[in-house]
Parts: sequence; C-alpha cells; structure tokens
Amino acid sequence: MKNNQKEDKEIKKEAKEEKVVEIGESEYGELKSSAEKLQEAQDKLLRAQADFENMRKRLERDRQDFLKYANEGLILELLNVLDDLERVISLAEGRQEEMDAFLKGVEMILAHLYELLKAHGVKPIEAEGKMFDPHFHEALMQVENKDLAENTIVEVLQKGYLMHERVVRTAKVKVSKKQ
Repeated sequence: MKNNQKEDKEIKKEAKEEKVVEIGESEYGELKSSAEKLQEAQDKLLRAQADFENMRKRLERDRQDFLKYANEGLILELLNVLDDLERVISLAEGRQEEMDAFLKGVEMILAHLYELLKAHGVKPIEAEGKMFDPHFHEALMQVENKDLAENTIVEVLQKGYLMHERVVRTAKVKVSKKQ
C-alpha cells in the first residue's frame, strides 16, 4: 500500500511540474505580442460593457424623468384655468346678486379650457344626428323613433373627445331604434 501511495505522489508531482517547451525568439515575440493584444482587447471590451451599462442606466433614468414630467406644460396651463375658476368663485361669494357676471366668468373659463385642449390636439367628437359608430360612441340608451333611421344618435349624454385622431373618451349617447 505504501508503494501505491508513493507512486501516486510521484505522478502528482510530475503533473504539477510545468513542462518546458523551447521555441524560437521570433515565435516568443509573436506570442507575447498576441497576448498583449488580447489583454488590450479584453480591457476595451470591459470598458465598453461598463459604458454600455452606464448608458442604459442613464437612458432609463431619463425615460423615467420624461414620463414623470411629460405633462408639466399642460399642468401649468391647467393651473391658469384653476386660478380663473377660483377668482370667479370668490367674486360670486362676495356678490351673490351679480349672477350674470358670474355666468359670464364661467363661460370665459370654459372657452379658455376649450382653447387649451384644442392647442394640445384635443377636440370633441361630433355625434348628435350622426350614425352610431362603436369606435367613437357608447350607446347607453335606445329610444323608439320612427322619424329617424335606426342607430341614429338622438342625444349626447356625455361628450367624447379625440386627441390627434385617437379616441380619448367615447361619446356616451342615446340612439334611435325602429318600433
């Protein structure tokens, strides 16, 4: 058994010893140059990966900030409308007898709000008197009417809106049906 252990140790010792191979000086120079180029390429790759990861993180941060503050301009404009509404309400509370002035103030604010929406590409969906279209309208009620074609919109219960030709909110409508 001691012999086997001794042989195993000698085999392991031989395996651990580095084999020496003789090569020419030019081959050695080429190998050394190739190893240096490989090391440079690995370093460049690591730097490129780090740059890529940093850029990915920066772009994600920028995207998050964009989403967070994308509507800032619209909000600022809505705050002006809010200020106008607060002024009209405070004037109405002080002078209850001037209902016409109050109504005119509210109408001006409503016009301002419509202009603001229009400037951002939002417009109402024309519905009354038109044929029902499920892409633009939502039928909440049906009424019998023999004077109109079936599925004609009789009344708009809630306005619908488009934003740059995309439906933001469908119009809630009442449609006709034949008796």
